[in-house]
Amino acid sequence: MQNASSSPSPEILWTPGPEQLQSSRLVHYQRWLERERGVETRDYAELWRWSVDDLSRFWQSIWSYFDIQADGDREPALGRREMPGAEWFPKARLNFAEHVFRHARPDQPAVIARGEDGPVQHISWAELERSTAALAAALRGWGVRPGDRVASYMPNRPETLIAFLACASIGAVWSSCATDMGASVVLDRLRQIEPKVLFAVDSYSYSGKRYDRLDVVNELLSGLPTVEHVVQVAGPLAGERAVDWRHHSHWASAVLGDAAPRYERVPFAHPLWILYSSGTTGLPKAMVHSQGGILLTHLKEMGLQNDLRPGDRLLFLGSTGWAVWNLLVGALVTGASIVLYDGHPSWPDGDALWRFMDEHEVAVFGCGAAFLISCKKDALRPRDYAPLAKLRTILSTGSPLPMDAFEWVYANVKPDVWLASISGGTDVASCFVGCAPTLPVRAGEIQCAELGVAAYAFDDAGNCVIDEVGELVITQPMPSMPVAFWNDPDGQRYREAYFEMFPGVWRQGDWIRFTPCGSSVIYGRSDSTINRFGIRIGTAEIYRVVEELPEVRDSLVIDLEYLGRPSFMPLFVVLQPGTGLDAELVDRIKQQIRSKASGRHVPDAIVQVGEIPRTLSGKKMEVPVRKLLLGAEPGKVASPDAMQNPSSLAFFVQYARTRNLGLNQATPESR
Repeated sequence: MQNASSSPSPEILWTPGPEQLQSSRLVHYQRWLERERGVETRDYAELWRWSVDDLSRFWQSIWSYFDIQADGDREPALGRREMPGAEWFPKARLNFAEHVFRHARPDQPAVIARGEDGPVQHISWAELERSTAALAAALRGWGVRPGDRVASYMPNRPETLIAFLACASIGAVWSSCATDMGASVVLDRLRQIEPKVLFAVDSYSYSGKRYDRLDVVNELLSGLPTVEHVVQVAGPLAGERAVDWRHHSHWASAVLGDAAPRYERVPFAHPLWILYSSGTTGLPKAMVHSQGGILLTHLKEMGLQNDLRPGDRLLFLGSTGWAVWNLLVGALVTGASIVLYDGHPSWPDGDALWRFMDEHEVAVFGCGAAFLISCKKDALRPRDYAPLAKLRTILSTGSPLPMDAFEWVYANVKPDVWLASISGGTDVASCFVGCAPTLPVRAGEIQCAELGVAAYAFDDAGNCVIDEVGELVITQPMPSMPVAFWNDPDGQRYREAYFEMFPGVWRQGDWIRFTPCGSSVIYGRSDSTINRFGIRIGTAEIYRVVEELPEVRDSLVIDLEYLGRPSFMPLFVVLQPGTGLDAELVDRIKQQIRSKASGRHVPDAIVQVGEIPRTLSGKKMEVPVRKLLLGAEPGKVASPDAMQNPSSLAFFVQYARTRNLGLNQATPESR
């Protein structure tokens, strides 16, 4: 991949002031570390270096600083160190849900919930714990025991959160699929884990429309013979039909009685939840995360990296099928309140979410980068109507955030907000590189590697490189790495997923460049790299410069390689409404790429499309589209039920056929 170090240093957009520094939990932790452990660190770089060099002592300090309550012995922190197979706190027993309620605040709600139908709900900590205890008692009464799987086909609602916490309190294993997933995709996931109970909503609302899901739920039940009980949750179409099922079905409102809270302390490595890879084709990987690993990691990430404080309110946009939902509910262990937002963030208009956050005093807002980019493209100016007095932090994830989106936030949202680009994965239900409240924000960059995360860039030979683009690798174990993949008894799929390229070192599959000051830039997935004329470049580098143009809303670039022939690289663009792809705009797009990215990666064709195919979590489907353009059958490269917009694939199928791509002929759009 080309060396990106020649670009000028990006502008510093934000620097923490004295008050921010002194009130941050990270600074408090550093002082505690010096006082209680004798570890003195002058800055974040020294703190990070110590955290990865003395891994066991670092995670012991997180245990002590956040006062983890457990049975057994917290020594050793790391029984086995090798990857895969690291063994964390093997002698300790704890419970994730127990820690959610340890810092309950009577002066703040635990949950604020807004859906497109109905009023805003405020749920107190006491009410949340009562409901959790009552549902856990019902589950126990149905025979649910530690290790049993409980599945969810639910939107981002309080009932979903309560069901998860009830499972965690028992030691049952939670697994969630979003309601915009079709039956085949959900069954590909849930059949693997054989759930005993299914929570399912009968309908939901999105973008002002109501969607009946009972036919899907009934199809799921037909395909899941292990389900013994189904709990139906009422949506906006409730009462019109009930679930058609032959066994034990319950309305959610009927199973919540009175019960005393009870938390089953389980081994540190006991499964908490199962998350899945995107699974656009084939069976997705079922990744098992542990109760203890997620507890420690979310305390560290949300408390220290993201500076989430007791009493703060966090809103993180994301469906229940995306790992940011797990990060959102995990934030409860810090004593913060969470805001559940169920519906389209720009409904009924683009200003609605910003007004809502202002009204409900959100302190930390998380979203996919695509949301901020869309707001910029729509020329929104929230600062004109939403002062956002309490908003301290914006977290952006899911894809790289381009420089102009950074600049839009500071010019149009809030000039003194801490805008933090973060990057991790479903694989660890957390971040590898992220943010710290003591560091400056540079346009287009991620502030730092997270504490306890030995993140580096490797070249193809396995050498660590600085200021060069390489493979993102993790050289030391993390507590939130999966303890296993489900139905992978010998660990072969796990090893193949992360450890084949560099044995004993986790390879994430992202291109990254670390700067000399410790910040980083993500350049896209390494499995969709463009290699032209011997020079490799990440697709994100193309998107970053193309989408700076005001006419371009979205884009997708695909490199089609042919045996013994030159590659053919089309760029597909979604333009602003009313904008056409004329020769002048084609020339400007090419010049933009040539001058700001690479002269060797100017596309052979530029094609206007209505929309870019995306997964349910919003990721551009580069690899499936590439396979389509190379002639693969649509049904073999992507499942419509795993997509936000399955109809978008039809254009690419037709494009491959009519443009005769196998002959590598130039198309009219490229001239």
